[in-house]
Amino acid sequence: MHVPTLQPEPVSKVHLIGGEKGGVGKSMVSRLLAQYFIDQQLPFVGFDTDRSHGSLMRFYADFASPVLVDRYEALDRIIESAVENPGRRVLVDLAAQTHDPLVRWMDESGVLDLADLSGIALHYWHVMDAGRDSVDLLERLLDRFGQRLRYVLVKNQLRGDDFGQLERSGQLERALGLGARLVTVRKLHEAVVQKIDAKNASFWAAKNGHAADSPSLGLLERQRLKLWLNHAYGELGKADA
Repeated sequence: MHVPTLQPEPVSKVHLIGGEKGGVGKSMVSRLLAQYFIDQQLPFVGFDTDRSHGSLMRFYADFASPVLVDRYEALDRIIESAVENPGRRVLVDLAAQTHDPLVRWMDESGVLDLADLSGIALHYWHVMDAGRDSVDLLERLLDRFGQRLRYVLVKNQLRGDDFGQLERSGQLERALGLGARLVTVRKLHEAVVQKIDAKNASFWAAKNGHAADSPSLGLLERQRLKLWLNHAYGELGKADA
């Protein structure tokens, strides 16, 4: 006989890595989250919406599969995966210019209502560079969804470190008032990034250098990567990832 318990069912978390604008570093944040989940032994599945050179498919192919944002049946797999596997993270790397089709799917499929009923926490990671476009897109996002999403604002210093426009716009205070978490991704030395990307290596392979196809980082380059990852993991922990 089933005995009722006061313990809540495990909640699945869907992490949508967006920002709409191209070149703000969404894929880097997706890779960071994937490696964080692996290192923290948090089960997850990834979905990659980039048709041409998806980052999750390139660097974490064992954990990811492609999904087309213009096909509702494909997008349905995101929510179905969360429902069918309580407690598992679902990581979605959103390519540039996917906001509108994603919103249509969410509206016409009742995704937010279903998420509430199913105990799914929808986290939208708004990855930002230092430009005005990122602030304007944040305003649109907050106007559209209000309190219905859990926001993580990512100040990506790989794409600039002066976020004065965000701080003066009023949108940061507005988002924080809606419960948003704020994280910072520090700049990583460009030569390290290029060596990792040239080998299509995971951050684990780059940091440890054991695999034959791992990038040939120098001693201090590997140290810089470790320090960068440690800081990033601390920030991701603040975001309740």
